[in-house]
Amino acid sequence: MPNPITQAPFGQLANGDAITQFTLSNANGLVAKIIDFGGIITELHAPDRDGRLADVVLGFDTLAPYEGDHPYFGALIGRYGNRIANARFTLDGREYVLPANDGDKHLHGGPGGFHKRKWQASVAGDSLQLVYRSVDGEEGYPGNLDVTVSYLLNDENELVLRFHAVTDQPTPVNLTQHSYFNLAGEGDILNHQLTIDADTFVGIDAASIPLGTLSPVTGTPFDFRTPRPIGERVGQPDKQLRHGRGYDHNFVLNKPNGKEMTRAAHVVDPGSGRVLELFTEEPGLQFYSGNFLDGSLSGKGRSYGHRSGFCLEPQHFPDSPNRPRFPNVILRPGQVYETESRFRLSVQEA
Repeated sequence: MPNPITQAPFGQLANGDAITQFTLSNANGLVAKIIDFGGIITELHAPDRDGRLADVVLGFDTLAPYEGDHPYFGALIGRYGNRIANARFTLDGREYVLPANDGDKHLHGGPGGFHKRKWQASVAGDSLQLVYRSVDGEEGYPGNLDVTVSYLLNDENELVLRFHAVTDQPTPVNLTQHSYFNLAGEGDILNHQLTIDADTFVGIDAASIPLGTLSPVTGTPFDFRTPRPIGERVGQPDKQLRHGRGYDHNFVLNKPNGKEMTRAAHVVDPGSGRVLELFTEEPGLQFYSGNFLDGSLSGKGRSYGHRSGFCLEPQHFPDSPNRPRFPNVILRPGQVYETESRFRLSVQEA
């Protein structure tokens, strides 16, 4: 039997559009709440080793803060996740200029990216389907891009995301999900034990733009091939950590067979026993340690202080439209963009 999806009003946008919150649940008591504005995951409740539920994602109680300025809490990101240098790229001999919304860089699809759009929502069995047409010229990108994202919470305790897109003109596409996790449900995430299956990462300059080469993790604070606390080395005098103000880097996932689904990351909160695993078909993973959270935002009874959440963003590499040696991100007419990621929650016994 499919797990039923319920819905309830979640307020109105400034333009009067009504927003709906959809609640997905499974047979084991997990609950995910998602709104049709930005495809935002507003809540994700998971049990600890004693069966106590806690909301393990950062976010807000009401719609207005999501419509305002926030660090992409829980949102779908597009057309292009991560940064594009100088807010421009050249495709098939033509230069395209994008909005610069992170200094002189273009970040996460621009100020009017997918995180700020109302999606057309429908329920298909036990999946929530969100559909959006990004029109030709939106945020500077060429072509009409038709996007479908589905969310499914299965009885294996996986929140499954499937992305599908087609275009009528060549355009860069790099879609991802930008939830901030805190498996303890409160406090900081420095004691969370992180594993990332990556031998190399993309080094960045002081503006967080790729240097163009892949750096080995061996002997650096970026070696998470065995479990290490997030906070253990984040303050070390390392140039890459200084450039990101902590971890804010794309890890190149070990994928011997290309696009197959592999486990990219594994996170454990020792206190609660909650475990989060990310499985993805994407070649990269942006790990972000909540460096710019400063306590100025709050919601759901919590203040979001420094490093009170972390992000695991499955993706292609930053600035790929300007880096022909990076994996291809150009979608052309007749091609189909499809990718899947799974966030699996479980418990580690004491």
